[in-house]
Amino acid sequence: MDANPRIRTIGLGMLLLAALTSPRTRAQDRVQIDSGVIEGVPGVNPGIRAFKGIPYAAPPVGGLRWREPQPVVPWTGVRKADEFGPRAMQGFIYSDMIFRDKGPSEDCLYLNVWTPAKTAGEKLPVMFWIHGGGFQAGSSSEPRQDGDHLASKGVVVVSINYRMGIFGFLAHPDLTRESGHAASGNYAIMDQIAALRWVQRNIGAFGGDPGNVTIFGESAGSYSVSFLMTSPPARGLFAKAIGESGSFFRTRDTDDDRLDMPLAKAERLGLRFAKTLGAGSLAELRALPADAILRLQLSGGAFKMTAIFDGFVMPADSVAAWRAGRQAHVPLLAGWTADEQRASATFGSKRPTAKSFIAKTRQKYGDRADTVLELYPAGSDDEAVRSAGDLAGDQFIAYSTWRMIELQLETGQSPVYRYSFDRKCPVAPGRIINGAPATGLDVGAAHASDIPYAFGDLAYSSGVLWEPADWKLSEAMETYWSNFARTGNPNGPGLPEWPQYNREDGYQVQHLDASISTAPEKHRERYEFWSADAAKVGK
Repeated sequence: MDANPRIRTIGLGMLLLAALTSPRTRAQDRVQIDSGVIEGVPGVNPGIRAFKGIPYAAPPVGGLRWREPQPVVPWTGVRKADEFGPRAMQGFIYSDMIFRDKGPSEDCLYLNVWTPAKTAGEKLPVMFWIHGGGFQAGSSSEPRQDGDHLASKGVVVVSINYRMGIFGFLAHPDLTRESGHAASGNYAIMDQIAALRWVQRNIGAFGGDPGNVTIFGESAGSYSVSFLMTSPPARGLFAKAIGESGSFFRTRDTDDDRLDMPLAKAERLGLRFAKTLGAGSLAELRALPADAILRLQLSGGAFKMTAIFDGFVMPADSVAAWRAGRQAHVPLLAGWTADEQRASATFGSKRPTAKSFIAKTRQKYGDRADTVLELYPAGSDDEAVRSAGDLAGDQFIAYSTWRMIELQLETGQSPVYRYSFDRKCPVAPGRIINGAPATGLDVGAAHASDIPYAFGDLAYSSGVLWEPADWKLSEAMETYWSNFARTGNPNGPGLPEWPQYNREDGYQVQHLDASISTAPEKHRERYEFWSADAAKVGK
C-alpha cells in the first residue's frame, strides 16, 4: 500500500497520459468530452472513426424514470466506445427492423458519432439522426441507418436512442406537479433535446461544428423533426432540418387519435394506466419492474402513448404556432415515398375492387364521399387499387408531411426543398415489409425504403438484388443530403439541379428514381381538400 496518496495520484495520472499517447492507439481515436475520455474504433470506410454507445444522459431508471434527462456521472480512465448502447424498452413490433445492440433496456440514453475529421478544429457540418418506429420501436443500431458511409461525404453523423412508448410519453397529474414545468410526458422529445445539447457541448472535439447542425429523421424521426421545430427548449440547437415521411399534422380522419393530444387528456390516460397496474403513487409506479410496465402497454392499443401538446416541450397549440410563424426559421428539405401504404391498408381488404372501394368510401366519409371519390377515382379495379393506396398513404404520412412543408413555405422565412422518393426497390424473396410479406420482388417505393439510400447502406440489406441504378441513386441522395447539411442547399457538382419549392416556380418537386427528374407538384388538390377539411374541425 502506498504511504503517500499524492504519489499514487501522480502515478495514476502518468498512466492515463501514457495510455492517451500509446503508439498502439492513434491519438485521434481518443476524445475528451465533458464526461470523460472515450476511445472509438476505425470505421468501415477509410478515414472514418466511429464512437458508439456514448452516454448523453444518466440512465433513466429508478427515481429517474419519467423525469427529464439528467447529467451523466463523469468517469475516470478511458471508456471504450466500440459497441452500440442498449435500445429503449420495446416489444417485437416491426419485423423489418434488425438490431446490432445487446437488447432493450431502460438504460438506453446513448448516442453514436461517425467522423471523418482528423483534428478537432475542422468545424464540419453535423447531421443528427432520429430513428423511426412509431415512437414504439427502433434503435440507432439498425444497419440500414449506419452513419459510416454518409460520414465519408465530409459530415459528422450523430445518431441517438431515446425513450419510447410508455417510458417516453407517460403523463400523470403527479408527474405534472413534480416537474416544475406544469407538464409531464414527452420524455422522448426531452431526450432528443438533451442529445442536441450534448452535441453543442461536445461535437467540436470530433471535428464538428455546433453552429451547423442538421436534424433529420424518418417516420417517427420526421415527426420528431416537426416537434423540435416548434419546441421552445430546442430553439437554437440546430440550423437546418430534413423530414423524411411524417409530421404531427393530420387529417380529421387519421385513425390514431393519440399521435398528439392535450395534456389533460394524456393525464387521464396515465391515471388509467397506473390504476390498471395497481399503483397508487409515483413511488409505486417507479418501483415496478420495467418488463411489467411494458407488458401492460403492449397488451392493449389504448396505452400506445405518443407526443403531447403539453405547453412546455411543445406549445399547447402547435398547429397555431406554425401558422403564426413561431417554428424554427431554418431551411427545410422534406418529402415522402411514392407508395407509403398498400392499397389494402385503406379498408383492410386484400385487394379492393372498384365496387368495394366505392362502397367503403361512402360508408366512411359520408357526405364527403363524392369529393373523396373525385380525388381518388375508381373507374376500374386497377384504378381502385391505385386510389386505395394513394388514399391510405395520404392519410398515413403524405398529407402530414405536405402540411409541414407548406407551412414552412408560408411562414418559415427560409428555403424549402421537396422530394418524392419514387424508386421501386427490389426486395429479397420472403422479405417482410411493413409487417406483411413482400409480393414478388417489388413492393413499390414503400415506407422507410428510402433510409438505406440516404445513408449509403444498401450493402447491409443482404439478399436484395440491387441494380446499378440503386447504387447511383444512393450516391446522389447522400450527396444531396450532405450538401444541404453543409450549406442549406442540396445542389452541387455532378447532380441534377434541385430547384427550391415555391409558388412562383410552380411548386417543383425533385423525383428521386433511377433517373432523377424535376416536375411540378401533382395532386395538390388532394392535400388542399384535407387541409380545408381538417380546419373545419379545428385540426
